[in-house]
Amino acid sequence: MNYLKLSIYTLLFAVLLVSCKQHEDARRPISRSSGTFMKKSVDRNKKIIANEEKVIKKIIKSNPKTKYFATRKGYWFYYDERNQTDLSTPKKGDIAYYNLEVKDIKGNVIYSEADLGPQTYYVDKQDIMMGLRDGIKLMHKNETVTFLFPSHIAYGYHGDNKKIGTNQSLICTVTLRNFVPDPAAPKTATPAGQPAAAQTAGGQAPKPATPKPTAVKPANPVKKDTINP
Repeated sequence: MNYLKLSIYTLLFAVLLVSCKQHEDARRPISRSSGTFMKKSVDRNKKIIANEEKVIKKIIKSNPKTKYFATRKGYWFYYDERNQTDLSTPKKGDIAYYNLEVKDIKGNVIYSEADLGPQTYYVDKQDIMMGLRDGIKLMHKNETVTFLFPSHIAYGYHGDNKKIGTNQSLICTVTLRNFVPDPAAPKTATPAGQPAAAQTAGGQAPKPATPKPTAVKPANPVKKDTINP
């Protein structure tokens, strides 16, 4: 009798153990970090980029009268209005004021200038579209430039969660109205009594000449202002 009970308990325990094991395996998440998955993802992205660049190059080829410029970042642009007089460009810490129009790659307007309104950008200190971050730093004041951005430097896979979809190339026309240094940025002070330009080619400040001794008794020194010596 005791042997029969022991056998029944053993059988029940084995069934329970197998059931728990199967349940655990069913709940275990499928790993997506394998080398095979990563390779497929990279290959898919390369294919997307290649297809987008093929479309952009076809657009460029169909407009032989327009001079396009290719960039190292993988986008193209041309000048609508060019300023070759003032050649200064925005740098990190400047505040750029610009207008923006966004179209899809077929030329359909997604966001007009009126939709977006005047734009303000703290250069390299504000999160905006990657292509615009780089493109604005190539521009001069009062220039209008049209950029052709593949999706990987636009809004990528996620889009902008509004009107721009997944993996969408964009045509962005930017007018840089002005840019100025950020007045709130800290400034490096020039040491008192030393002009900023008083340096040699080696980067060292020239040594002051040693005054010749004189028999005349010097007058009492005048106190200097600590801010404006």
